[in-house]
Amino acid sequence: MRNILFCLALLCSGSAIAADMKIGAVDPAKVLEQAPQAEVARALLEKEFAERDRELVELQQKYRTLEETLARDGLMMSLEQRDGKERELRNMERDVRRTQEAFRDDLNIRRNEEFGKLQREIYEAIIRLAERDGYDLILSEGVIYASDKVDLSDQLIKQLKQRYSQSTATP
Repeated sequence: MRNILFCLALLCSGSAIAADMKIGAVDPAKVLEQAPQAEVARALLEKEFAERDRELVELQQKYRTLEETLARDGLMMSLEQRDGKERELRNMERDVRRTQEAFRDDLNIRRNEEFGKLQREIYEAIIRLAERDGYDLILSEGVIYASDKVDLSDQLIKQLKQRYSQSTATP
């Protein structure tokens, strides 16, 4: 943080050193949204969790059906039958909650893994872009304004798309 403040102070001072600095900015949200690797990661997660999601929906439907049956027919049941259905409903409710929590936790872990890989790839692409084009400073989050002249997001997205195309073209 001190380095960024120092660089900004140099820029404001109008010194010759600041005039020679090449500065760029990257909008990480835009890059994550438009990088083809992000779409691939989302599709992979969707495919990986589709079966479990289907099973969860079926379990929720069974719970609702049992709940509706108990509400509709509960008064006509014997006390013993109603108590049995209520116990079955409570057990199923616990199963649904447990299954939902496990699903959500597993999905979050995998999402973090996949998007962690993507963030590393984006970071490496930023470094390559900076070194290739001679940038002294590239800012990211916390930038209030960046003109199109210094916004490197589109260049970075283009670079990521090229790398993605190359990686899918080679077996």
